Amino acid sequence: MFEEGQLYAPVTADEDGKARVHLADDHPGAKDDEYRRRRDEIAAPALAWRPGDPVPRVEYTDTENRIWETVCRELAPKHERLAIRGYLEGKEALALPTDHVPQLDEVSAGLGPLSGFRLHPAAGLVPLDVFYGSLADGVFHSTQYLRHASQPLYTPEPDILHEVVGHCNLLANPAIAEVKRRAGEAARRCETPEGLQYVADVFWFTIEFGVMYEGGELRAYGAGLLSSYGEIEEFRGADIRPVDFHQMATLAYDISHYQPVLFACDGMGELTDRVGGFFAEFDDETPARLAREAARV
Repeated sequence: MFEEGQLYAPVTADEDGKARVHLADDHPGAKDDEYRRRRDEIAAPALAWRPGDPVPRVEYTDTENRIWETVCRELAPKHERLAIRGYLEGKEALALPTDHVPQLDEVSAGLGPLSGFRLHPAAGLVPLDVFYGSLADGVFHSTQYLRHASQPLYTPEPDILHEVVGHCNLLANPAIAEVKRRAGEAARRCETPEGLQYVADVFWFTIEFGVMYEGGELRAYGAGLLSSYGEIEEFRGADIRPVDFHQMATLAYDISHYQPVLFACDGMGELTDRVGGFFAEFDDETPARLAREAARV
């Protein structure tokens, strides 16, 4: 199981209301004062934002646009070779710019007619219940900052490239968007932290790091794989297992390394029907029931 807080640099507000992003000492931008200032600058409007407000716009710098362009250029041929058709179809339909960072409201305008999803700004970590529950309403919380320019093909935390290139191209596919919506409904039904964590862990091994057999080949559909320049090339070497929700929710794993164990759907039908069905039927009693079933095997 994972703690989502580890994925994001903490964001706090000073007494005067100024946002502070607390980067880990080993973050590529930790010793770059200008990068730290920029992260604070981007986080502040998102931290102050409330539903109903206009989504904050970020005037991205030439450096930030070059990072976006570099990652899009380098990922494109990998997607063609290694991503599922459903992702490629969503990517084509959404038609994100590849030469500059899009604004969140522009991405929302593209997603609306395709799946009904829209983006809300996130300064950093969004509480589990809010992040997953919002999916039920067709809302995806997205960061707006970019990774450090010294390592454009690596980020230790989810940035706008992960959120938009990884997740939003998936959300442009109505069938996959519906699975995410069902995950949100499952989270909304949870009355215990344990139940919510179970949903989050299954989400991790499906929507974040899921793979799928398609046309006799193993392909990626997880946003974490699809937005990672390095890991997308390595996932076929992982320990590939069939979908098993109890294993997904109880397997210990390290989010700071490439995932050594992945779970493969047998085609899009297993994702939409079986994974989607799991989320559609999930309640707080599900973990105990699946544990009993696993013990009998």
